[in-house]
Amino acid sequence: MRIEELLIPNSVKEVIIKSGITQLYPPQEEAVKAGALEGKNLILASPTASGKTLIAELCALRHVLEEDGKVLYLTPLRALASEKYREFRKYARIKKKSGRRLRIGISTGDYDRSDPWLERYDIIITTNEKGDSLLRHRARWIDEISLVVADEVHLLNDADRGPTLEVVLARLMQVNPDVQLLALSATVRNAEEAAEWLKASSITTDWRPVVLREGVLLHDEAQFRDGDTFKIEKSTKNSVTNLAMHMIRSGGQALIFAGTRRNSVSLAKKAASSVGSILSKPLKRSLMRVAEGILTSGERTRVSESLAELVKHGTAFHHAGLGGAHRRIIEDAFRDGKIKVLTATPTLAFGVNLPARMVVIHDYRRYEPGYGYYPITVLEYKQMAGRAGRPRYDKIGEALLVAKTEDERDYLMDSYVLAKPERIWSKLAVERILRGHVLATVAADFAHTEQGIYDFFNKTFYAYQYDPDAIKGVIAKILKFLYKEEMIEFSGDDVYATKFGRRISELYIDPVSGVIMRDALLNRAPLLTDLSFLHMITRMPDMYPKLRPYSREIDELASLVEEHRDEFMMEIPDEWTDRIAYEEFLGEAKLALVLDSWIKEVKEDGIIEKFRVQPGDLYRLVATGRWLLHASHEIAALFKHKDLLSNLAELMEQIEKGVKIELLPLVRLNGIGRVRARILYDAGLKTIRGLKTAPLEKINGLPLIGPKLAKKIKEQVGGFVKQKEWKKLKSKKSSEQQALTKY
Repeated sequence: MRIEELLIPNSVKEVIIKSGITQLYPPQEEAVKAGALEGKNLILASPTASGKTLIAELCALRHVLEEDGKVLYLTPLRALASEKYREFRKYARIKKKSGRRLRIGISTGDYDRSDPWLERYDIIITTNEKGDSLLRHRARWIDEISLVVADEVHLLNDADRGPTLEVVLARLMQVNPDVQLLALSATVRNAEEAAEWLKASSITTDWRPVVLREGVLLHDEAQFRDGDTFKIEKSTKNSVTNLAMHMIRSGGQALIFAGTRRNSVSLAKKAASSVGSILSKPLKRSLMRVAEGILTSGERTRVSESLAELVKHGTAFHHAGLGGAHRRIIEDAFRDGKIKVLTATPTLAFGVNLPARMVVIHDYRRYEPGYGYYPITVLEYKQMAGRAGRPRYDKIGEALLVAKTEDERDYLMDSYVLAKPERIWSKLAVERILRGHVLATVAADFAHTEQGIYDFFNKTFYAYQYDPDAIKGVIAKILKFLYKEEMIEFSGDDVYATKFGRRISELYIDPVSGVIMRDALLNRAPLLTDLSFLHMITRMPDMYPKLRPYSREIDELASLVEEHRDEFMMEIPDEWTDRIAYEEFLGEAKLALVLDSWIKEVKEDGIIEKFRVQPGDLYRLVATGRWLLHASHEIAALFKHKDLLSNLAELMEQIEKGVKIELLPLVRLNGIGRVRARILYDAGLKTIRGLKTAPLEKINGLPLIGPKLAKKIKEQVGGFVKQKEWKKLKSKKSSEQQALTKY
């Protein structure tokens, strides 16, 4: 079926054809024939790169342009939301019947807002959690949604992300029973079952635009499921590096999945020298510029320096430990073909569009604290293998698992290559997960009686798959807890949220965290310090990841806890009667020290080395800490603890910026982070007034501050920049650069 034949506006056809697409792929054609463009609910389960996003785009544009509807596009990750936003932007010039251009919006953060500004947009892209937050705030425009797209819907099976997606879909069906649902996934074995829950039809296909060959690598021989084999040259002792070199020599790239961040870095380093030796001089020059971009983006750390050095040799790693700017640089360089070998943790497999001719799954086991190593699911393997093959560039994509013995090769072939992905099962009925959703059902007025609460959860995927009574007992226990903690009240058959319960739901935190906040702020500590508040938030279940104290740290932490005993808002467990609780307390104290080091401007490397916390975990702890301090501020305001508000507000900003309190005025300036702010302060430029009166040349002469940033600083603080002074500064900079180039 050709694009020209579709019953869609000509303006849409023009954009699609201009992008190089003239004909639908078979799965896309099936979706159209199944009624996707006629408003029918559909689950489309087809491999990566088979064109699912185009169907979502066509459905979205039909709703907006022909029915004056509104579209909500749900994704599991912020990175994927940003990617989808960029893809939809190509339609931004299309005009609606009203003459107004199509508007595409994105919102992925700040869960304490209803974002009324989104009402102006036609296509709204959010994460599942932000979608849930908007529902809790009863955003007015939610009722106008006529199409919901749920991307990566197989994550219903994920214990962390699945329940939120499940509840959001159930709520949207409750709010608007006539909404069209389009669910997309690469791998859903029981798509028919999920489709029945969504009152949808389903399409499941294995068709791919690029043929996928799956197999296992043992030493220097790759064996595929069809019996075909090939041998690779043993140029190094590492078989994965040899495999990558084989692919690069044939003009391709390799994407290698490792089980841990450490392994991803190690594999990239092992491949670096071999890959770098076969790169052309023009490519090496181009990679030097990419490396420079990494070093000038964000704070310079051992991680960024290591990444930049690897990039010079055509390799890189990609994991949650990288900042957003560094991830984008790496992703763009890989898409452009500059980086030849990219090693990554499995998170990259969830939707981010980075295909490669060859995918290597180096580790098929994952480590889970408390459980040890366990094999990944077939579903996860299929997600990673699906990244093999670049549409329009490759005829074949190859995905290989790595084995060490013949027995292991046979096991991997049978258990992964030849196996079918597992069925998707709801993970909703866990008290820890369900607490916030039960409270939100009452607080956001989705149910007004106890029976109404049960009726709502009887419409979830969990209730569809299991006996609805199985979840009733968990809900009853949660309602008892919420009533005891004064988050809900009963009046006859009616149930409603208290101000406290409603605020906790809006703040998008676990009710248990709310109880910890309320009680701590009420009972206080004999001596209130930053440590008091930082320790308070580390106790909350929302603070993740938790840090456990290593044996070598216990004595030092125990001494610190004893020294600061009067600053803790919670009673310290007795070391001898409850050793487990005591060590948990020490772990919380350790986490509080990490955050305290951050606001005392300890360098990232110093925090990583001292506390053995990974960079990605540090970023996550900082973001979560900021949010929980914001929530604490709001709860303090609710209970009229006015004397705590300024402390909490300042500490929240310190956590966000990573600075001592004296630097707050400086880091509020655009382009000034914790490092540059300290440079300005130590140079005597301690205030906005000081910057306003300082000569431009003095600001420019400081480390990490060039002419453009110096001028930008002066303009922000209301300072006057003389044209003569600016020209002189630019001329001096240009001369220095020419001299450096000549040298």
